[in-house]
Amino acid sequence: MRHRHGYRKLGRTSSHRAALLKNLSIALITNEKIETTVPKAKELRSYVEKLITAATKGDSNAHRAVFASLQDKEATKKLVNEVAPRYSERNGGYTRITRTRIRRGDATTMAYIELV
Repeated sequence: MRHRHGYRKLGRTSSHRAALLKNLSIALITNEKIETTVPKAKELRSYVEKLITAATKGDSNAHRAVFASLQDKEATKKLVNEVAPRYSERNGGYTRITRTRIRRGDATTMAYIELV
């Protein structure tokens, strides 16, 4: 049973899952809209919204905290300087998930996740 279990395992080891979320969040920040599976999108939403909340302060400590999670200079710079200031007046809810189609190969539900 998964009563009150905190996260989705996504069929991966913990290190693979961390790398997946990091790469998806870099792609989301740079492109501002990506298509992925629904469980990945739902898990990514929590990860990215915490990063955006940390980046809204805009100081060097926020920069360091975001870079520690992303490990990508360009995505960190874009998040702290361009994306996070847009949401300074907003308390959460920075992303939107829209279901799109059923993937032909394995019949999984796909979705767009985008920055609002």
